[in-house]
Amino acid sequence: MKITRMVSRIAAVALFLAAGSLFGQNLTLGSWRTDDVAKISNIIAAFNKTYPNIKVKFDPTNPPDYNATLRLQLESGNGPDLFYARSYATGAELFKAGFELDLTSLPAIKSNFTPSAVSAWTTPDGKVFAMPLGAVSHGIYYNKDIFAKYGIAVPKTWEALIAAADKLKKAGVTPFANGVADQWDINEVVMMSILPSAVGGSEGRLAYESGKRPFNDAAIVGAFQQIKDLAPYLPKGFEALTYNDSAALFALGKAAMYFDGSWTVPQFIDQAKGIQWSVFSTPPAKGKKPVVEFHPDSAIAINPASKNIEAAKTFLTWLSGPQGAKAIGDNLIGVFPMSKNAVKLDNEYANTFLSFNTGAGQDARFVWPKLMVGKPSGYDLLQNNTIAVLKGEITPKAAADAFAAGLAQWYKP
Repeated sequence: MKITRMVSRIAAVALFLAAGSLFGQNLTLGSWRTDDVAKISNIIAAFNKTYPNIKVKFDPTNPPDYNATLRLQLESGNGPDLFYARSYATGAELFKAGFELDLTSLPAIKSNFTPSAVSAWTTPDGKVFAMPLGAVSHGIYYNKDIFAKYGIAVPKTWEALIAAADKLKKAGVTPFANGVADQWDINEVVMMSILPSAVGGSEGRLAYESGKRPFNDAAIVGAFQQIKDLAPYLPKGFEALTYNDSAALFALGKAAMYFDGSWTVPQFIDQAKGIQWSVFSTPPAKGKKPVVEFHPDSAIAINPASKNIEAAKTFLTWLSGPQGAKAIGDNLIGVFPMSKNAVKLDNEYANTFLSFNTGAGQDARFVWPKLMVGKPSGYDLLQNNTIAVLKGEITPKAAADAFAAGLAQWYKP
């Protein structure tokens, strides 16, 4: 009997230790999403219903500073346990430097994601360096009241969009709210929203990356021309307008349209209560097929230097499962869960963004897969030349030539 009781006690202790092996462990989650503190807190609270002893602190960084700040933290040994990972080459660069844990063998990766969902965070030799969190879409928010007042239908072509903008401007209405003080905005949500249809979607992008098409061909010139088309219809003094200024301009009903991403839906639900609004897909130029920018935006990587790797794996495993997918869908409105367990969305605006994918092609942001990591980066080249065209400093052809010439300094197909 004594032996039996001893065995039982040993078993009980073993179970206790197994159950409590993650007891009191603290994790820090780094991110570029400073607007998501409350939302991520809700997700963490849902996680803690199952794992109350793993504490996760969300510690975001100002978006433009995120890459540099994170790299400095990791190099100095002060990096977070978990952190948002960029897709494609930018994220893979951190993995190559040894700052992201190899997650290839994590069971949740294979069981909860398709290979295509994980591909943006997979190296050429098949190593997975982050767990997919969410994709985002891009489009044009519009004021339904203004459209109705001036008899404007949702444009189906770029030419119709510009005609609508011209009609609004002549009526004394600011057509578009976008500015360029925060340069990433005009680059990511305007130029890279135009490019997918302009170049022929993912097949077209791959043709550039493989060297079959030059980076200054007619399609690239045409995309820069579309940027030039917008210039007369941006707000007066658009050069000094920040991203937040532009969003406020639209939310207050002082501009009819606003290029932006699906992630802004919650902000406008809260701040644009004085207007009736919706969103439509960035229309292609006549003769071009519609292609939606549906971008694999965020994933979460584990810092190999973390002292709590098993707890971090537990968090990722939960996040990729049914409960985690529901928590993401319910809280990160406009960020679309990428796991197989993604739930049906209830928000009408998020569903409108998702509807853009019906009958259209989809592709990631043009420079993300291959053109981000060299110097000068494709991102900076595209951004600087887009702004120069908007300001009337160079022509669309000169912008395309400068883009191609800059890439030629380092990119070899």
